[in-house]
Amino acid sequence: MNYQWYPGHMTKAVRQMQEDIKLIDLIIEIVDARIPISSRNPDIDKLGNGKFRMVLLNKSDLADSVCNKKWMEYYLSKGIYALEINSKTGAGLKAINQTVNEACKDKIERDRKRGIKNRPIRAMVVGIPNVGKSTFINSFAGKAVAKTGNKPGVTKGKQWIKLNKSLELLDTPGILWPKFEDNAVGMKLAFIGSMNDEILQPEELAVDLIKYLADRYPNSVIKHYGIEEEVIQDYHLLEHIGRIRGCLKSGAETDIVKAAKLLIDDYRAGRLGRMSLETPDDLD
Repeated sequence: MNYQWYPGHMTKAVRQMQEDIKLIDLIIEIVDARIPISSRNPDIDKLGNGKFRMVLLNKSDLADSVCNKKWMEYYLSKGIYALEINSKTGAGLKAINQTVNEACKDKIERDRKRGIKNRPIRAMVVGIPNVGKSTFINSFAGKAVAKTGNKPGVTKGKQWIKLNKSLELLDTPGILWPKFEDNAVGMKLAFIGSMNDEILQPEELAVDLIKYLADRYPNSVIKHYGIEEEVIQDYHLLEHIGRIRGCLKSGAETDIVKAAKLLIDDYRAGRLGRMSLETPDDLD
C-alpha cells in the first residue's frame, strides 16, 4: 500500500504558521516517542530556522524505555533540548518550565540587559496529527483549553494560551508534509494513527505492522494473543487473531477486517507491550 495523506487544510495551516513564526521565541515540537524521526515534520526545521528549539517525546510510556534513553542522548548530542513525557498522566511535565528557561536563556539575558522585565516567552507548539499536542497543552495548563480527540485533525486553527506570567503557548493544527519520500515513513505514521484511517485498508496495514513487529519484536503478536504455533505471518495470523477474539461473520467465517482493526488498536494502545519502531541506530 502507498501511504500518503495531505488534506488541503494543511497548506493553509503551513501558511499561517509562516506568519505566526515571527511572533514567537521558542518552538516546542511534540513527537511520538515510538517514531521520533518519522513523526518529525521536516518543514518545521525550515520554518523554525533561528528560533530556540525543544522536542518532547510524547507517549513515552508506549515506547521501549531503552530506546527512549537512546533518543534523549541523540537529541542532546545535536544540541536540542528534549524531554520524555506522557501528556495523559502528566509524567515529565514538571521539568518543562525549567527546560524552557534553559532553552531560551539567551533571550532572557538579552531582555535583562535591555531592562525588559516580565516579558513572557512565547512558544509555538507544533507536531504532526495525533501526537497529542492538545492533550499536552491541557495537561500542562491544568485545564481544558484545547480540543482533543483520538483521531487526526481535531485542532483546526491557532489558539493562544497564557499559562502564566512567563510563558504563553500558541497551539497550531497538526500538519504533515506534501509527499513522503520514503513510503516506510508514511507506513509508520499510519501505524500510530497520524493518518486518516478512512483512506487506509486495515488488513494491509495490519499485515505491514505484523511484518514490522516480527523484525523488531519477534513473536510479540503471537505471545500477546496466546497463539501456540510457530510464527505465522500475514493474513494467516490475522485469521488466528480473529478466531481467538471472536471476530466472526455469519457462518463462522473469520472477519479479517475486524481482526485487523483489533490488532491495530491493540498496538496503538500499547497492549502488545512497549515498542519502538525507530532507534538512532537506524539513522546510520
